[in-house]
Amino acid sequence: MEKIGFIGMGNMGSAMLKGALNTFSSGDMTFYDPKESIRDEISAETHVIAADSASECAKDVKYLILAVKPQVYDDVAKEIWNDITTDHIVISIAPNITISELMEMYGPKTRIIRAMPNTPAMVGAGMTALSAGDALFTDEEINTVIKFFESFGKCRFVPENLMSTVVCASSSSPAYVFMFIESLADACVKYGMPRKDAYEFVAQAVYGSAKMVLDTGMNPAQLKDNVCSPGGTTIRAVEALEENGMRNALFKATEKCFNKCEGIE
Repeated sequence: MEKIGFIGMGNMGSAMLKGALNTFSSGDMTFYDPKESIRDEISAETHVIAADSASECAKDVKYLILAVKPQVYDDVAKEIWNDITTDHIVISIAPNITISELMEMYGPKTRIIRAMPNTPAMVGAGMTALSAGDALFTDEEINTVIKFFESFGKCRFVPENLMSTVVCASSSSPAYVFMFIESLADACVKYGMPRKDAYEFVAQAVYGSAKMVLDTGMNPAQLKDNVCSPGGTTIRAVEALEENGMRNALFKATEKCFNKCEGIE
């Protein structure tokens, strides 16, 4: 198959590369990071051979994933401008750079797909949104892109105007879930549970609850109601969450996240 390359080995880039090893061989991929120590570390861990430059990485692959911070996209574009051809598919994971803006950076004939993955990709449980714009892709190319993102979770094509909402729904939200697990575990430690046990009990409850939503297709509100016995312990706890603004906090967090993606604030 045509090779897949990564430019940038931060948290998301390394999570995708490591997750993709569930399906692809180390020889199917390459990567570049400006820090030699990171290149050496990732290569030693994954057996994926690193390129010596962004230009070399681009020349060696068909599918090129830009996993660098948005503020250096221009610099990367200048470095690989002469290496990108119409055969390439450039995949961007920047949350606030549109396909049209990317085409201004990388050339009007560049075929670009925007992707919005999340860090659970590292454990094969990622969720990725994809948007292809108006460029033409073969069925084989689209299938390869889907195969790549499904190698570490699920993926779905969405209209580009929903990408900022996707960041709110799945890309940033793992941080909120980790905060929930940490906070609830802290509360359980207060009542005598060892911290290691608290993390396991709470994390497994979150995992199982999410699996119920996905596997049953039931409305989360109904699943919540099913746990809340009349006059019982759970409805008392739900009352406290409502009184202390759990829903409002999530609405406000989503608003901040969305506005940042849209460049509003």
